[in-house]
Amino acid sequence: MNYIKEFLMTGAGTEGQLLIPRQIHDTIIAEVDKALIPRSEAALYVPPASIPGSSYDIDLETPNTFTVRVVAEGAEVGIDMQDFTSTNAKPKKYGVALRITREMMEDSKFELLQRQVVKAGKKMAENENSLVITALDGAANTITGGASITIANVTRGMQYLEDSDYNPTTYVVGMEVLNDLRNIDTFVEYNKIGNREMLEKGFLGIIYGMLVIKASTNAGMTSTSSYVFDKGEAYCVTEKRAITVENFDLPAYDMSAATVTQRLGVTLMRSSAVCKITTT
Repeated sequence: MNYIKEFLMTGAGTEGQLLIPRQIHDTIIAEVDKALIPRSEAALYVPPASIPGSSYDIDLETPNTFTVRVVAEGAEVGIDMQDFTSTNAKPKKYGVALRITREMMEDSKFELLQRQVVKAGKKMAENENSLVITALDGAANTITGGASITIANVTRGMQYLEDSDYNPTTYVVGMEVLNDLRNIDTFVEYNKIGNREMLEKGFLGIIYGMLVIKASTNAGMTSTSSYVFDKGEAYCVTEKRAITVENFDLPAYDMSAATVTQRLGVTLMRSSAVCKITTT
């Protein structure tokens, strides 16, 4: 906004600056949108109406805790039951306040407050993406690769999940890992992959049955990291308050203002349903 103010307010310019005619472009060139993990990849989404209090309990069966045993003739049948664990998800409050002077609103060629509200909404989405990455960092399985990702790294990550009976459905990659994939001939050459998707789009959407999702470095993702996970088991998103915009005025300062808030949490449910792969 500083460069906009320089165009609109003589006090922000240098002496003699406004003697030269200047033309302001009719449209602000917006910041590009980030590559984010879709909310559809969460195993569970809990909306505000389903959270009566300040937190939400998720009950999980503990895998491999129920056993059937051989019973001898005439012997008592042994007792066994499935074990359970409980995870508490507590959404936190996130927000930002926006203030625009009346002079800026009167003089600007753009709807500044409305644009900033939209931008705040996008930043909330980027924050959620960062929370998802933080949750995935709790993976029970990790692989440390070399300078570049290899097919063996990816398939070993899949095996970690399959060893625990989970299904590797999703592969989230940082930008450097994505570049490594582009340089693996198995995913590029037609006679090996059977299509020209990587050559034509620069991105292969499915690898070994997993949906490949690239995530922006500027939205919480480390460029040298990637995650294999089971979208039906890995993490949940709890939203106590959806993104909420409240507009108000500050007469004493001659300003229009708004607050944008959200109460959100991302919780890892099953760490064995995630494998983190890193390169150097």
